[in-house]
Amino acid sequence: MLLLLLALGLAACGSDDENEPAPEPTTTAAGASEDAGCEAAEAPEAKPAQDVEKPDLRIDGAKTYTARVVTSCGEFSIELDDDRAPKTSASFVALARDGYFDDTTIHRVARGFVIQGGDPQGDGTGGPGYSVVEAPPSDLQYTRGVVAMAKTLDERPGTSGSQFFVVTGEDAALPPDYALLGTVTEGMEVVDRISVVETEPADDGAPVEPIVISSVTIEES
Repeated sequence: MLLLLLALGLAACGSDDENEPAPEPTTTAAGASEDAGCEAAEAPEAKPAQDVEKPDLRIDGAKTYTARVVTSCGEFSIELDDDRAPKTSASFVALARDGYFDDTTIHRVARGFVIQGGDPQGDGTGGPGYSVVEAPPSDLQYTRGVVAMAKTLDERPGTSGSQFFVVTGEDAALPPDYALLGTVTEGMEVVDRISVVETEPADDGAPVEPIVISSVTIEES
């Protein structure tokens, strides 16, 4: 995977041959995954290249959509911002309902910055085979708990496939180029647990021990 560093010490994330927003990967002490309270999990097999038909789902603006993400480190919930990001939310909902995210991994952890998942191939290069373009709010700030979508440097602002990241630092200081998905409303302690696992120093922040997403389900209210 190609890692492109920006002046801010960040890299962009994407859907095809994806690059990722993060500073240089850091490592933690050996055994950090266990210390963090994560369960031992076997890495799922990489899924073949995806060619998902672009969904035509429309979000009901009168409803609230919440994605419940169950991982080997615990569960967290993302309230989708379907008011400001209806297209991005609709794509994510359709993928989740189709089981797209099940048995995938959190493939990248950049301590004090973001955790990232949603890649069926598990190495930062995969996506659904289509993209959605929805410019994020011009005043969007990627602060702690905000969830946004990944894209490559050469893609238009607001382009997304399936990879998403959760901001773990107080402010990721990213430009408003990454499509908004929502905000973690429950289980931020689980996100924090994932954010301190041991990572591979030469592999762009890949966790030493797999962090598995067993399921992503959508609840409406």
